[in-house]
Amino acid sequence: MAVPLTDWNTGLFDCCDDVKSCCYGFWCCPCLACTVSGKFGENRCLPLCDICSPAITAACGLPLCVPPAALALRVGIRQRYGVKGSLCKDIMASCFCEWCSWCQMHRELKYRKKQKTVVVNVQPGPVMSR
Repeated sequence: MAVPLTDWNTGLFDCCDDVKSCCYGFWCCPCLACTVSGKFGENRCLPLCDICSPAITAACGLPLCVPPAALALRVGIRQRYGVKGSLCKDIMASCFCEWCSWCQMHRELKYRKKQKTVVVNVQPGPVMSR
């Protein structure tokens, strides 16, 4: 049974929908990135791959290479929660709007935490034959 795909809870540029996340990302985006990584269940230091590599240029608006952690987490969040999108869109968001992308992922994880999905697995009863 396929789960229907949904849109991101907020848009890439909807930073003002959650002022706390917006301020956190604006004043200390590396800290926000580490928080997102940890909330997603990955190592909190994963975003350091973006910061300590040529990918840091994407944060400055000059994407010489794709930020690996930002892209991997964005794709992972989309896959886990069934969010519409494509790898191409994820690359574009990670390269050209990296700070906004981290803020969007943070807002999405906060939203998903509030909207916990409960899956109930009910086994059919035993079949009696005569």
